[in-house]
Amino acid sequence: MPSAPPRTRPLLHPLHGLLLAWPVALFPAALLSDITYLNSAEIQWSNFSAWLITGALIGGGLVLLWALIALARAEGPARRQHGLYLLLLALMWVCGLINAFQHSRDGWSSVGTIGLILSILSSLAALAAGWTAFTSYREVRP
Repeated sequence: MPSAPPRTRPLLHPLHGLLLAWPVALFPAALLSDITYLNSAEIQWSNFSAWLITGALIGGGLVLLWALIALARAEGPARRQHGLYLLLLALMWVCGLINAFQHSRDGWSSVGTIGLILSILSSLAALAAGWTAFTSYREVRP
Protein backbone atom coordinates (compact mmCIF):
# COMPACT_ATOMS: atom_id res chain seq x y z
CA MET A 1 0.00 0.00 0.00
CA PRO A 2 1.58 3.30 -1.04
CA SER A 3 2.06 5.89 1.64
CA ALA A 4 0.60 9.35 1.32
CA PRO A 5 3.05 11.98 0.17
CA PRO A 6 4.18 14.45 2.82
CA ARG A 7 2.58 17.87 2.91
CA THR A 8 4.20 21.11 3.89
CA ARG A 9 2.98 23.69 6.35
CA PRO A 10 4.39 27.06 7.34
CA LEU A 11 6.97 26.98 10.11
CA LEU A 12 4.83 29.25 12.26
CA HIS A 13 1.49 28.80 13.93
CA PRO A 14 -0.80 31.66 12.80
CA LEU A 15 -0.93 33.18 16.30
CA HIS A 16 2.86 33.03 16.48
CA GLY A 17 2.97 34.94 13.20
CA LEU A 18 0.70 37.63 14.64
CA LEU A 19 2.96 38.03 17.66
CA LEU A 20 6.01 38.20 15.41
CA ALA A 21 4.44 41.18 13.66
CA TRP A 22 5.04 43.31 16.79
CA PRO A 23 8.84 43.35 16.72
CA VAL A 24 8.96 43.24 12.91
CA ALA A 25 6.89 46.45 12.79
CA LEU A 26 8.02 48.24 15.95
CA PHE A 27 11.82 47.88 15.77
CA PRO A 28 12.04 49.46 12.27
CA ALA A 29 9.58 52.16 13.41
CA ALA A 30 11.91 52.92 16.33
CA LEU A 31 14.81 53.11 13.88
CA LEU A 32 12.92 55.66 11.78
CA SER A 33 12.09 57.59 14.94
CA ASP A 34 15.77 57.59 15.94
CA ILE A 35 16.79 58.89 12.53
CA THR A 36 14.16 61.62 12.77
CA TYR A 37 15.41 62.57 16.24
CA LEU A 38 19.01 62.80 15.04
CA ASN A 39 17.93 65.06 12.16
CA SER A 40 15.59 67.31 14.16
CA ALA A 41 16.80 67.22 17.81
CA GLU A 42 13.16 67.17 18.94
CA ILE A 43 13.27 65.19 22.18
CA GLN A 44 9.79 63.74 21.62
CA TRP A 45 11.15 61.51 18.83
CA SER A 46 13.47 59.89 21.38
CA ASN A 47 10.45 59.25 23.62
CA PHE A 48 8.59 57.69 20.70
CA SER A 49 11.56 55.42 20.07
CA ALA A 50 11.70 54.34 23.70
CA TRP A 51 8.02 53.36 23.66
CA LEU A 52 8.29 51.59 20.32
CA ILE A 53 11.28 49.60 21.58
CA THR A 54 9.37 48.70 24.76
CA GLY A 55 6.41 47.41 22.74
CA ALA A 56 8.73 45.45 20.46
CA LEU A 57 10.44 43.87 23.48
CA ILE A 58 7.11 42.80 25.00
CA GLY A 59 5.91 41.21 21.76
CA GLY A 60 9.40 39.87 21.05
CA GLY A 61 9.60 38.25 24.47
CA LEU A 62 6.39 36.33 23.83
CA VAL A 63 7.62 35.30 20.38
CA LEU A 64 10.98 34.24 21.83
CA LEU A 65 9.27 32.07 24.45
CA TRP A 66 7.03 30.47 21.80
CA ALA A 67 10.03 29.84 19.52
CA LEU A 68 11.91 28.19 22.39
CA ILE A 69 9.01 25.81 22.99
CA ALA A 70 8.71 25.15 19.23
CA LEU A 71 12.43 24.32 19.07
CA ALA A 72 12.05 21.84 21.93
CA ARG A 73 9.19 20.13 20.07
CA ALA A 74 10.79 20.19 16.60
CA GLU A 75 12.18 17.07 14.98
CA GLY A 76 14.38 16.40 11.97
CA PRO A 77 15.23 19.14 9.47
CA ALA A 78 12.71 21.53 11.03
CA ARG A 79 14.88 21.63 14.16
CA ARG A 80 17.64 23.44 12.26
CA GLN A 81 15.16 25.98 10.87
CA HIS A 82 13.76 26.58 14.34
CA GLY A 83 17.30 26.94 15.70
CA LEU A 84 18.22 29.65 13.19
CA TYR A 85 14.92 31.41 13.84
CA LEU A 86 15.47 31.28 17.61
CA LEU A 87 19.02 32.61 17.22
CA LEU A 88 17.79 35.59 15.18
CA LEU A 89 15.05 36.28 17.72
CA ALA A 90 17.50 36.13 20.62
CA LEU A 91 19.87 38.53 18.83
CA MET A 92 16.95 40.86 18.11
CA TRP A 93 15.76 40.79 21.71
CA VAL A 94 19.18 41.30 23.31
CA CYS A 95 20.03 44.20 20.96
CA GLY A 96 16.60 45.67 21.65
CA LEU A 97 17.03 45.36 25.42
CA ILE A 98 20.43 47.08 25.34
CA ASN A 99 18.87 49.71 23.08
CA ALA A 100 16.07 50.24 25.62
CA PHE A 101 18.69 50.83 28.31
CA GLN A 102 20.47 53.26 25.98
CA HIS A 103 17.23 55.14 25.32
CA SER A 104 16.50 55.41 29.05
CA ARG A 105 19.51 57.68 29.51
CA ASP A 106 19.33 61.48 29.58
CA GLY A 107 17.23 62.82 26.71
CA TRP A 108 19.93 64.56 24.68
CA SER A 109 22.40 61.68 24.82
CA SER A 110 19.95 58.80 24.64
CA VAL A 111 20.16 58.05 20.93
CA GLY A 112 23.51 59.07 19.48
CA THR A 113 25.65 56.67 17.49
CA ILE A 114 25.27 53.72 19.88
CA GLY A 115 21.48 53.99 19.97
CA LEU A 116 21.29 54.23 16.20
CA ILE A 117 23.56 51.21 15.70
CA LEU A 118 21.53 49.17 18.20
CA SER A 119 18.31 50.21 16.45
CA ILE A 120 19.77 49.13 13.11
CA LEU A 121 20.90 45.76 14.52
CA SER A 122 17.59 45.01 16.24
CA SER A 123 15.64 46.06 13.12
CA LEU A 124 17.75 43.90 10.82
CA ALA A 125 17.50 40.91 13.19
CA ALA A 126 13.70 41.36 13.45
CA LEU A 127 13.32 41.56 9.68
CA ALA A 128 15.61 38.55 9.17
CA ALA A 129 13.64 36.55 11.77
CA GLY A 130 10.39 37.48 10.04
CA TRP A 131 11.82 36.52 6.66
CA THR A 132 13.11 33.20 8.01
CA ALA A 133 9.84 32.40 9.75
CA PHE A 134 7.51 33.27 6.90
CA THR A 135 9.53 31.62 4.13
CA SER A 136 10.30 28.36 5.95
CA TYR A 137 8.12 25.30 5.74
CA ARG A 138 8.00 22.07 7.67
CA GLU A 139 7.07 18.65 6.37
CA VAL A 140 3.94 17.07 7.82
CA ARG A 141 3.12 13.41 7.30
CA PRO A 142 -0.56 12.45 7.45
